[in-house]
Amino acid sequence: MSFSSDVKKEIASDIPAAKHCRTASLAVLLRCAGHFERDRDGAYRLYLSEDNREAFRKCFTLVRKTINISTVSCSTAEREGREQRGWIRTDLSSDKVKEIAQKTGLCDSDGNLCEEDGLLVPAELLKRSCCRRNYLKDLFLCCGSVSNPRREYHLEWSCTESAQASQLQEILLSFGKEAKVTLRKKSIVVYFKDSTDIVDLLNLMGATVSMMEMENQRILKDLRNSVNRRVNCETANIGKTVSASRKQINDILFLEKAGILKTLPESLRKMAELRIRYPDTPLRELGDLAVPPIGKSGVNHRLRRLSEIAQKYREDSGNAENGS
Repeated sequence: MSFSSDVKKEIASDIPAAKHCRTASLAVLLRCAGHFERDRDGAYRLYLSEDNREAFRKCFTLVRKTINISTVSCSTAEREGREQRGWIRTDLSSDKVKEIAQKTGLCDSDGNLCEEDGLLVPAELLKRSCCRRNYLKDLFLCCGSVSNPRREYHLEWSCTESAQASQLQEILLSFGKEAKVTLRKKSIVVYFKDSTDIVDLLNLMGATVSMMEMENQRILKDLRNSVNRRVNCETANIGKTVSASRKQINDILFLEKAGILKTLPESLRKMAELRIRYPDTPLRELGDLAVPPIGKSGVNHRLRRLSEIAQKYREDSGNAENGS
């Protein structure tokens, strides 16, 4: 199973204990995976989509608990005109279906189905923060996805209506989370790419096991990146040390060949001998080898002085050749 499937499975198994939370969850699920109809005789029918099995099963559980009945069965007959998607009709009585529609805001007090509201969940069902958390998790169950944190950080809801995307953004803002929005074909995608935001959202949606898995992957990634940065830094420092040492040795050999090295002060001559003898040794260790030992700055000063002298004699030699 994918990481996204694991998150959805965890969310689907979480049935709210409070009645108001169950109603909010059912309101979301029925808008995304349900459909109400009223026939010519005025009888109400409830159809559920089989496209999303996790949402389908959670709908059944919530319907049973919301209207306080022991079982819910289904007819095998598909809804007419829905050949591309399997819509299964529940065998609930018309009164029970009407009760569900009214509780979830899909039917007004006069019994008229509120189809013009589209996918919007009534604001009165989302007043409590716990209900808004259930809105996030069940909307994610219906139209959300999250990438495997081993590869990348990305969590999204793919909304089919702008009003639904706007309501989702408002609810996210109520938890201090500002989402980014983009269009993808016919969908309005509300998404996050920051790992901290995604961890917080998984926690908000009650997917604690998945949240801990992502945290573990974040720690591993951070550790791997930290090691890589340190290795790269050390490699760069070694490269700089080798390059500097090579230049210092070239300068010392030039001074020796020109007969200048033997005329220099003893401190510079001894440092030149140490650098020739230990070409790859860092400055601090080179200072420890000196007699008496000197600090890193002292070593650096003497080597720099040797390079300056070599550069001066090179320039003087060049000027003399040009003059002749």
